[in-house]
Amino acid sequence: MQKLLTSAVLLLLLVHGKHAGAQDFVYEPKNPAFGGGNPFNYAWLLSSAQAQTTLVDPAVANNVATQDPLNNFATNLNQQVLTQLSNRLIASQFGEGAIKAGNYTVGTYQIQVTPGPNGVSVQVTDSSTGNQTTITIPNTP
Repeated sequence: MQKLLTSAVLLLLLVHGKHAGAQDFVYEPKNPAFGGGNPFNYAWLLSSAQAQTTLVDPAVANNVATQDPLNNFATNLNQQVLTQLSNRLIASQFGEGAIKAGNYTVGTYQIQVTPGPNGVSVQVTDSSTGNQTTITIPNTP
């Protein structure tokens, strides 16, 4: 019975089976740098390589290592003092609070506040770099 069933299946496959076909293998390069590759693959290959890299840029690594929390705190504190000073300057011109004319030192910044006919002039000088900025807050009409 087993032989008969096997023979029937083989006969059925031979009668209704299709002929197997073959084709030639063709090499197609993917990387456009290797000649003949598709130039549209370049962006994908580059992003894939960058995602897999384990190398670290020394400039970035040194920057992270040189950050000092105490220095960051001082910088943040200076920024807050400058913000408060600018808020008071603007408030004094528009009727809230008052700030006196004079010279102020905040960190490495020298701030000179001078009232004038057109409004209050604020000159900020960074003593570490020598950069200077002048801001004029106009009088209210």
